[in-house]
Amino acid sequence: MERVGIGKSHSKIILMGEHSVVYGYPAIAIPLKGIEVTCEIMSSDTFFSPDLYDPLSTAIYASLAHLKKENAKISYKIQSQVPQRRGMGSSAAVSIAAIRAVFDYYNQPLPEPLLEILVNQAEIIAHNNPSGLDAKTCLSDKAISFVRNIGFETISINMDAYLVIADTGIHGHTREAVNKVAQFEESNLPHLSRLGELAEIAKEAIDKANTQILGDCMQQSHHELNAIGVSIEKANHLVETALNHQALGAKMSGGGLGGCIIALTETKESALHLSHILEKEGAINTWIEKL
Repeated sequence: MERVGIGKSHSKIILMGEHSVVYGYPAIAIPLKGIEVTCEIMSSDTFFSPDLYDPLSTAIYASLAHLKKENAKISYKIQSQVPQRRGMGSSAAVSIAAIRAVFDYYNQPLPEPLLEILVNQAEIIAHNNPSGLDAKTCLSDKAISFVRNIGFETISINMDAYLVIADTGIHGHTREAVNKVAQFEESNLPHLSRLGELAEIAKEAIDKANTQILGDCMQQSHHELNAIGVSIEKANHLVETALNHQALGAKMSGGGLGGCIIALTETKESALHLSHILEKEGAINTWIEKL
């Protein structure tokens, strides 16, 4: 029977700290373990030829190079539930699954530090200068806090609450959004400072399992992100819809100018109800994650 190498990974979403993270404040990201990517590696009649502009292809080639199998005759198949360019870590998740699949195909051990190195190599191709947060969170079962020039910290979230993720259906434009914020840095600094404060308060709320304060931080964060011009009309509409239907808090997530919004609810029933409403109001897909 022909051998097939299989690798899996999961998605992620930013909970708090978009854009202010660039200025030294913490960002908090959570793994979305129910939104998965699976990669299969199988034998082929032709040599694998990498596309060095594609993180998936680069991840496979980096794995082959490490294993000294550059002239491998293999092909791959990807099944991904993670939409691209929505701030959900698509390129990192796909790269992780692909690297795991290559090592599984050759029946080789894959220590976690090596996996992270190979993923970050592929992420550099995709994002030029990534923070590493996407890769770290897609590799983790727990939330991750990141502070620039300091590093990563694992956070345990044990809240009796649910997060609804809603896709606007519009590609995010992180690099454009970061440049837009930097262009008007002086006038944006008070908003960025407040975003940083809210991320700190949210982290404390998570430690104390206080859903009300976390929800309030999310709501205020969206207001500040909108003020610096990185939200869009559709995201604002979905946030307002969520708040009008008993969400504890709601905000855009990720770099902005597209992407997703997230909303916090107290029960799974209210999360299911809200996800249906958000889809009626224009979200092209929704997911629910227990916190």
